[in-house]
Amino acid sequence: MREREWDTAVRESLASAGPGASVLVMVEGEAGTGKTRFVQWLLALPELGRVHRMTVTFKASGASVVRESPHVKGAGPAGPVARSARRPEPPHPGVTQSGNPVAPAWPAPPAASALSELAASLGAGVPVLLVAEDVHRADEQDARALRILLSDPPAGLRVVLTYRPEELASRGLMLGAPVGYPAELPLIRLRLGALSEAEVRGMVVEELGEDDYSDPFLARLYERSGGIAQVVADLLEQLKTAASLPAPGTAEAGRKRFTAKDMDEVRVPVRLAESVVGRLAALDEEPRRVVWAAAVVDEAATEEELAAIAALPVESGRAALTAALSAAVLQESELPGRYGFRAPMEAAAIYHVLPGPVRQELHGRAAEVLAARRPVPWARLARQQLASGRIADWLESVETAAREAVEAGDPRLAISLLEDTLARPDVCQSDRARLALMLARSVIHGLRSGQTLEVLRRLVDDRALPAAVRGEIRLHLGRILLSAGRSDHGRIEILRTVDELSNRPALAARAMAVLGVPYWPGEPLADCLVWLARAEAAAAESGDAAVQGAVAAHRAAVVVCVGDPDGWRHLEQLPRESEDPRMLQHSAYGLCSAAYAAIWLGEYARARELQAEGLMLYARSGSPFGEQLSRGMSLPLDMVTGQWAGLAARARLYAAEVGELPSIAGEARLVLGLLALAKGEWSRASTWLAAPGLSGADGPVPQVAAASGGRIRLALARQELASAAQEAAEAWARLQATAVWVWAAELVPWAVEATARSGALDTARTMVDEFSAGIETRRAPAAAAALMWCRALLAEADGELAAAGEHFRHARKLYQALPRPYEAALIAEAGGRCALAGGLEIATGIQELTTAAHEFEALGATWDAARARAELRTHQNAHPLRRTGRLSYDERLSPREQEVAQLAGYGMSNREIAATLYLSPRTVESHVARAIRKVGALSRRDLARMVRNGEAEAGQAVSSPTKRC
Repeated sequence: MREREWDTAVRESLASAGPGASVLVMVEGEAGTGKTRFVQWLLALPELGRVHRMTVTFKASGASVVRESPHVKGAGPAGPVARSARRPEPPHPGVTQSGNPVAPAWPAPPAASALSELAASLGAGVPVLLVAEDVHRADEQDARALRILLSDPPAGLRVVLTYRPEELASRGLMLGAPVGYPAELPLIRLRLGALSEAEVRGMVVEELGEDDYSDPFLARLYERSGGIAQVVADLLEQLKTAASLPAPGTAEAGRKRFTAKDMDEVRVPVRLAESVVGRLAALDEEPRRVVWAAAVVDEAATEEELAAIAALPVESGRAALTAALSAAVLQESELPGRYGFRAPMEAAAIYHVLPGPVRQELHGRAAEVLAARRPVPWARLARQQLASGRIADWLESVETAAREAVEAGDPRLAISLLEDTLARPDVCQSDRARLALMLARSVIHGLRSGQTLEVLRRLVDDRALPAAVRGEIRLHLGRILLSAGRSDHGRIEILRTVDELSNRPALAARAMAVLGVPYWPGEPLADCLVWLARAEAAAAESGDAAVQGAVAAHRAAVVVCVGDPDGWRHLEQLPRESEDPRMLQHSAYGLCSAAYAAIWLGEYARARELQAEGLMLYARSGSPFGEQLSRGMSLPLDMVTGQWAGLAARARLYAAEVGELPSIAGEARLVLGLLALAKGEWSRASTWLAAPGLSGADGPVPQVAAASGGRIRLALARQELASAAQEAAEAWARLQATAVWVWAAELVPWAVEATARSGALDTARTMVDEFSAGIETRRAPAAAAALMWCRALLAEADGELAAAGEHFRHARKLYQALPRPYEAALIAEAGGRCALAGGLEIATGIQELTTAAHEFEALGATWDAARARAELRTHQNAHPLRRTGRLSYDERLSPREQEVAQLAGYGMSNREIAATLYLSPRTVESHVARAIRKVGALSRRDLARMVRNGEAEAGQAVSSPTKRC
């Protein structure tokens, strides 16, 4: 953050100055940019702890002065001294009896008006730090005193001055007049501007926690605050207060995720509103009108545009704009010749105090100004037309803006415009029907919100709309409901669509094809295949080649996804060279859907090939849908193939982007949950794996099955055996209803283990038999590997450890061939455990556990690596080697303390750490206490923060708990 910049620009310069050298640091920043924070950082520096200091803060009522004199041997107690501000007598420097210099002894701190006497107060050869805050408020006498002081500074004087450039009495002159700085005086200028988006993210994470916000929320916060540090802090405080958030890192954290909508609804902070409205009130009439114009247009505008909106002649407009700039109400934007506010929230503060008739008149003139721009900004123009009451013009601009947005590959903008328009009651029926179809067709290619569902629901219930229009809208509504994780409601709407579109076979065929997709829970595969056959018949009846292509793409995707070896032949028959962009889009859908299916089947190389080919066809067809689809598909693919570097960050970004579509966001949330589980972040894993789209009966069956596997494993790790067995039974029932057993590959090993460990070994055997029969004729490498893993688990549960070991080794080879490095490491660990438990293959067991630990480390699976190392140590303790002495770690963390600190840092409780490392909770408690002491943490929560930031090794980065072997 900014402390690094300050270290380089200021701290190093102060440190490098000799004891008798003087230094001037000028800190420039507009209101709210962090000057006070800089001063607090400066005064807290350890090297300044024994430097005599004086702090002067200029206020509208005068200056308050505080002197802090550190303890000097023989000089009495140290500590801050604050007295009422009055003019003092000049102090008399001296020395203690021991000869040490003593800071000047102020009888009372000087008031700001007494700064002219400061020079006489210094000169004892003792370094003194003078901090003068907000010198733009200094009166002439105070400013003159500072000018005199700086023109001939005493030896050892360090001066730090802060000021707001926009409020200087003479622009460009910090102290009101030029200062004759000596040539040898180092001058350091530090400008504090707006925060970067990364710095705003840092503030958000610190205040809300890493999982309590979405990236659209962050982008909107950054945009509306303008990156002004104080505004960001005030907005976050308002949001936290309104939401009553739990503390970051607690079990309840992450339950409330702030979205862009939260940011849109938050009020302008009082501090900002009073500041900008106060500056506005000080302006004359014409400058105020220019500021009103800027608030209404709400974007950077030219001098001529602002004058036109304010209804001022050009010359008067220029003079008024100059006055508004001089008063720091407006500022020049990054675009030359354009002017506006520092932050949109300043515009909002002004806008809210405008009388209604004045606002409407200004909006009307703003619409005329925007209509004259080239190209016309249709979306912004529509907003101005609506606010000025020009309804017909507004509707025309909305439709144009939406059409251009779709053509430009930005369906989200089109959806937002159309949603807001259709939500208004003053849209006539003919316009509503036309715009409704435009919205319904746009949502298939863009991200939707909860508002989209409400708008479409009202439209399909609107009997004034033609039945064919309602039927098409209902089809899109059903597809959105499926994407939103409401599969039951979605299928009901699409079933109604089939009836409503009976005289439109082309659209009816599309509806039937959607019903033929078996991913949604509760629909047997046999029923889905019947719907596909009906879709093919309806498509043939329609005579529409594009519809026939769409149904063929659905057929190919479905046959592939269930593991039918004939599916790849269907896929090859999809057209790739058509001149019709609709045909290319349908083929692209079929290829990408098959790529997604290939991930669950274990055909990872083929999945990447199909993904690339599908994206190419999407691009050739002009559809923007492929890029978003590709990013989502890459997440589980990279997860299973062990490409974990940067994966969590990508998944978090994607989940935030599509957060209102659980079935799509589910891919990212599943990845985040499984990664958190592998790292030992159990609380976070629990939150992600229980997210919408990953639990119950609403998400896609294979996705929910994989999440169930993660939840079972988490319950087993927490020694919650009953919960694990119950989750296994419920997940198995969902798969039985669908009867697509290739989708059980991510679930079945954990379901079998939980069921067997709960004492229902016969049930576990039945599950394995059912799974084996279900995949017998299917082409699904992942399912075949999972079946071998299950056979190993059953043999281990039967006490046949030698057979179990052989099955584990066979299963490991299958997973390595896929490749699935994480599962291969888990199976190596299980095989090692069996070998050691039998007591006959000690060397083999140690080798397998060591291999597993190394492979976990390479992936970043911290918890798994720690568990494997603990298992190794347990065996090594049972067969101790001869030791020559005990290794001493002094104040460094021991390997065991590093392990415990790492797991505690991930939020695990003492009981959970104890279960992982085979220790007692009391021993873990002792290790945590020693780790906190050694690294200087203030608490367990502070230790977690230091672990996350790499600070927890006695002031240095904590090493990974598994790097020591």
